[in-house]
Amino acid sequence: MKPVVYGVAFAFAASSAFAADIPPAPVARVAPVTDTYFGETITDRYRWMENDKDPDWLPFLKQQNAHTRAILDTLPKRDELLKRIQQLSGDIAAPARVEKSGTRLFYQQRPAGSNNFKLFVRELGKNSGKDRVLVDPTKLDTKTSHTSLDWWHPSPDGSKLVYGLSKDGSEDSVLYIMDVRTGEILKERIANTEGAEPSWLADSSGFFYNQLTGKVNTPERYLNAQARFHKIGTDAAKDPVLMKRGLDAAVQYEKIQSPYIEVFPHADSALLLLSDVRQEKRIYTAPLKDVLAGKAKWQQVADFADEVTAVDLHGDDLYLLSTKGHPRGRLLKTSAKAPALAGAQEVVPESDLVLQGLARAKDGLYIRAMDGGIGKLQRLGTDGKVTSIALPFDGTLGSIDADADAPGALVILSGWLQPTGIWSVSADGKLADTGITPKPAIDVSAYTTERRFATAKDGTKIPYSLIYKKGLKLDGKNPAFISAYGSYGAAAYTPSFAGRTLALVDQGAVVGYANVRGGGEFGREWHRAGQLENKPNTWRDLIAVCEEIQAKGYTSPAYQTIGGRSAGGITMGRALEERPDLFAAVISGVGWHNPLRYVAEQNGYGEEPEWGAIADPAGFKALKSIDSYQQVVDGTKYPAVLLTTGVTDPRVAPFHPAKMAARLQAATASGKPVLLRVDFDAGHGMGSTRAQQDAEAADTYAFILSQTAGAAAK
Repeated sequence: MKPVVYGVAFAFAASSAFAADIPPAPVARVAPVTDTYFGETITDRYRWMENDKDPDWLPFLKQQNAHTRAILDTLPKRDELLKRIQQLSGDIAAPARVEKSGTRLFYQQRPAGSNNFKLFVRELGKNSGKDRVLVDPTKLDTKTSHTSLDWWHPSPDGSKLVYGLSKDGSEDSVLYIMDVRTGEILKERIANTEGAEPSWLADSSGFFYNQLTGKVNTPERYLNAQARFHKIGTDAAKDPVLMKRGLDAAVQYEKIQSPYIEVFPHADSALLLLSDVRQEKRIYTAPLKDVLAGKAKWQQVADFADEVTAVDLHGDDLYLLSTKGHPRGRLLKTSAKAPALAGAQEVVPESDLVLQGLARAKDGLYIRAMDGGIGKLQRLGTDGKVTSIALPFDGTLGSIDADADAPGALVILSGWLQPTGIWSVSADGKLADTGITPKPAIDVSAYTTERRFATAKDGTKIPYSLIYKKGLKLDGKNPAFISAYGSYGAAAYTPSFAGRTLALVDQGAVVGYANVRGGGEFGREWHRAGQLENKPNTWRDLIAVCEEIQAKGYTSPAYQTIGGRSAGGITMGRALEERPDLFAAVISGVGWHNPLRYVAEQNGYGEEPEWGAIADPAGFKALKSIDSYQQVVDGTKYPAVLLTTGVTDPRVAPFHPAKMAARLQAATASGKPVLLRVDFDAGHGMGSTRAQQDAEAADTYAFILSQTAGAAAK
């Protein structure tokens, strides 16, 4: 592997005195492989990177990372930024999820100063006392490895807890069971339980769960999953398989779909949900006793075409949140024992709000909703009336939990400058901060936010949010970092406490988030407008936002950075290629860049409903249009680019950023750096420690400042 040598712009690292200490980036081995799709030939120069056993693979990653580290570590702002980021993240207690079961309140939170999330329990009522730590994965860490809590579910009476742990951000969960009263971990262990989604029986004696059957790090990993039942105290190896492909001739489905069996309090029916990357699900119902006996005759309630995205079952009343013909969603009610979707009663009609989720309480059904990315809350009361519940500020309603046997609800709420907290909702619709999450000692009075709309080429209004210091001069000379996502119908960049981001804002930067099409901010139509063949709208919306903030003087091309994470790599990558003149730098965080080769990764086939299938002519066309790796053009003056990856990433294979880095390094004519940053003990970011996230943020922000004209001299 030969070294990459950059032009004069490479001097950004610090000074010429350091140049000799920077190991060169290796030039990737070129071994072209040619594929033909529907008469069109595609050449892949770096196909060998898909084989993590190739003898050049790890040396390539290590040499790239050594080159990148030598540069990033010498950037003049890096240490200052890291210190401020560590202070910001260390002062913040970050809640992730809350759930009430029986007389216990369970919550997942990363305490201030802690390196990872922990699970706590709080006794309620007459037994109220101090909170206890139930699961502390940091106690399992070693000098070279860390463990993360992936998911958890308490039993209905709060006496038991089932949870999943994995190493190094791999999300490859092993299931554990705990006696909550004593803290004893029971003897059962169940592997291959990533995304297990356990559902407890009402008597807390056992639970249904989903189990993967494909081998780790192969394209079959997430295919042909199965639904099983575990009774507490029994041999998990003998857990009955209640649903898998081919088990029931009456329930036929594709290999990319996973079966989940879900039960509800006060209901003697069970639901079978078939789910893939789409938000909608295929749903069946059967008597619970028949399911447990392995004799279920499943009745179909809804198919994927019925666009049911959330369900609730109360007695025989089956509630279905559907977007079919009503893209922002409406709530329907039918019978679980005799489901008839065509004649279902509409109990909450479609409105301007996008309906997102449901939580059953004694006083009704709480509905999580959104308006253009701003969280909203409603309640369908036991009297059939819908009430809007006022939130204390415009922000994100991250999750909602309720107890079917108690009134009210618990929600997690956050704003750009309002710290994330756990709030209680009383039966009279009043919200109160529970105090579970302490307020950080972070003064936000120097900052301000605004929400604006840019106009896309087709006239569509694209919302975006900006965060910056008060008194900002609109002279076009402010570094700006605008991120976008735009996939799966997910509202990815809604208000969330700025936290680490304030370290970049402190340097005079404008930080922003574009709610591009392909997300769900305005419902199913917004998603479809950036899906499959409509995907170009996603990156062109990002371009429109950047053009607008530049026209208004917030920044200019020499100061502009864009970023995207995961599927946001498509948005960022294609914007980079269509308008390289518009940006000074680009950040790709664990980004998807070579979707034409999804067949080679473990999280590939499941993506077909969102991106298209390679075996279909229209699918190939759509996939080619979003493949930024294949559309790099030799001799183009590309902006500076920083790409990141984690070796254990189960969602975006490391070959995506690695191929993209190699291709850009070979092609760019700008003399600006293309860096590949590698975490060897991290994955997609879900299980990353606070220290890992701090370091990545410091590297990212220092790189941005080094590449935006004049910033390094401040």
